[in-house]
Amino acid sequence: MRLDKYLKVSRLIKRRTIAQEACDAGRVSVNDKVAKSSTKVKAGDVIEIAFGNKTVKVRVLDVKDTTKKEEAKDLFEYID
Repeated sequence: MRLDKYLKVSRLIKRRTIAQEACDAGRVSVNDKVAKSSTKVKAGDVIEIAFGNKTVKVRVLDVKDTTKKEEAKDLFEYID
């Protein structure tokens, strides 16, 4: 699945266009490499997102095309 779509489906970022802009600005990295919005994401990948002065690091647990809001948090886990 594309990185921008995964960020939207997992609700790490609310809108896909915002996810694309974050990727284009170089604020998203997958496995310690700066990633484009078209980067393929699979289970086990580590995604790091820079939100201003805060950084969020998550590990991808599952990849689904659609998900309910309650189940979105099951697609990833936060790591330090």
